[in-house]
Amino acid sequence: MGEAGDDASVTEAIELFPKLELALSEAEQKALLSGELDVNNAIVTINAGAGGTESCDWAGMLLRMVQRWCEAKKFKATVTDFQYGDSAGIKSATLMVQGNFAFGLLKSESGVHRLVRISPFDSNARRHTSFSSIYVTPEVDDTIEIEILDKDLRIDIYRSGGAGGQSVNTADSAVRLTHYPTGIVVACQNERSQIQNKAMAMKILKSRLYEHELERRRKEQDKIEAGKKDIAWGSQIRSYVLHPYKLVKDHRNGFHSSQAETVLDGDLDDFMKAYLQWQSLGGEVQDTGSDDL
Repeated sequence: MGEAGDDASVTEAIELFPKLELALSEAEQKALLSGELDVNNAIVTINAGAGGTESCDWAGMLLRMVQRWCEAKKFKATVTDFQYGDSAGIKSATLMVQGNFAFGLLKSESGVHRLVRISPFDSNARRHTSFSSIYVTPEVDDTIEIEILDKDLRIDIYRSGGAGGQSVNTADSAVRLTHYPTGIVVACQNERSQIQNKAMAMKILKSRLYEHELERRRKEQDKIEAGKKDIAWGSQIRSYVLHPYKLVKDHRNGFHSSQAETVLDGDLDDFMKAYLQWQSLGGEVQDTGSDDL
């Protein structure tokens, strides 16, 4: 950028290079986020699997991981519904994540997440494996027509619950919606009034119904292409090993990191980028998640 001895130009180039590298990475990511709804907000639902306290604790760790990622991105993440675990963690939680391309990025997290560690709940310090799931759907805006008939909908009103103190809404304002044809159940208890909770629950239900229809179409396509994808472990997508070594591996594309604690602290960008690149190349599953990580 400059002639020999032109220290000012060299200094400017050194300062400019990291910014150019970041801009190039962001441009590549936006090019990969080409889905119709990638730009939308995301609704993230986390559920503990079988395994009692272990899985509930793991679900709580996944909730924290997603929340920390949102904080780093300066996305707004609002808990709209939750259910505490009996002894630790959570049984389930739903997050509304607001930010540009929130769905396009977070869709990489949809599936079953597997944790291998020395259990803090086992007095014999044995190694345990836990499973919990993350389910990500786009927020559906008013431009997408989704018809919900009154006869297909059951509305239950109940008392909101929480950690106690002034934050608890003691009125019967929490709302649960059950959609009979699909069996989808959504709830919202975060807002202050029953009307606000119902409006938020309807928004979540519409998004779930939209994703339900997309999933139905995907299954029909999978029947046509029978055997194309091996999902022997269900929809397991990623394993997090904390013992006897540290490794996080995405079984869809083979991407992995030895910085397990950093990943669990919300550093998901590299995994998201690897997922988007893998998806753009056709999305052939690399492995099914055996113990040989």
